[in-house]
Amino acid sequence: MAAKSEAFLRGVQLRHLRCLVAVAQERHLARAAERLALSQPAVSKTLAELEALAGARLVERGSAGRRGIQGFTVAGEQLLAHALRVLEALDASAQALMPASGLRLQRLRIGALPSVAPSLLPGALARLRERLPLVQVLVQTGANALLLDALRAGELDLVAGRMSDPQLMAGLTFELLYTEPLVLVARAGHPLAGAAPSAQEVLGYPLVIYGEGTIPRHHTESFLSGLGLRLPAHGTQTLDLSVARALLLRSDAVWFTPIGAALDDLASGQLVRLAVDTAGTEEPVGLLLRSDAEPSPARQALIALLRESGADQSRVARR
Repeated sequence: MAAKSEAFLRGVQLRHLRCLVAVAQERHLARAAERLALSQPAVSKTLAELEALAGARLVERGSAGRRGIQGFTVAGEQLLAHALRVLEALDASAQALMPASGLRLQRLRIGALPSVAPSLLPGALARLRERLPLVQVLVQTGANALLLDALRAGELDLVAGRMSDPQLMAGLTFELLYTEPLVLVARAGHPLAGAAPSAQEVLGYPLVIYGEGTIPRHHTESFLSGLGLRLPAHGTQTLDLSVARALLLRSDAVWFTPIGAALDDLASGQLVRLAVDTAGTEEPVGLLLRSDAEPSPARQALIALLRESGADQSRVARR
């Protein structure tokens, strides 16, 4: 075992680690090659060299061909965590060598679920801008699994999202901010507004729902299943809140959504919450971080502000 470790230490190079990180971030060998300005065969060769040095398979190739990556093995996840730390340390060293008078760009890369971002992020980001006016903020929204992949690969600094399957939580931590229920929302003046409709009556109207594989979609199906109902196949599926909102305002569609996604429109009165009991659909929302990531002042400041926003959301959700 000692000889194997020594061989790895003698043979591993930065190009191997950069290759591993690029493959983790792109999940595709050809796209990783583009990121590294290499040919795809060169990336495949570098990855094979690293696997030979590690004495273990690091990635699981996709069934549709060797260019796609299904995921990382346990050994691959472990080595990826160390590779990220090495590259982050090199980046910090480069920053430290900059002239003292030079401005160092602080950057925060934030991932958030579409249903969480509009209610949780704006207030926290506005207060962060007051405290750290020069920080660069990048916000990415998407499905939970994609955000967690990006977080684990070092492409994001934190994610405002939900817990996932244990295998997707490897190397990540979760801090609960609040829980929010699934609600049924429609435009003001909708035929069901002001009444107490049954879920069966709601299904008689066009529906707007989240896409397959998302947690809100799972809760929508579970909620209806508990009432002996099934979700019709002809609903409009979207993660885009602007599309969902516009469709509701222009039609009699009903939206099954976590309440946070509709808070502003509910407060303004443009949308209304239908009086359908959805108790038991509450889902935790929290902060996800890489457990081995080095803390930064900007990230810690944002985390504190998101905790404050989460407390506000918790009070709203209990009303």
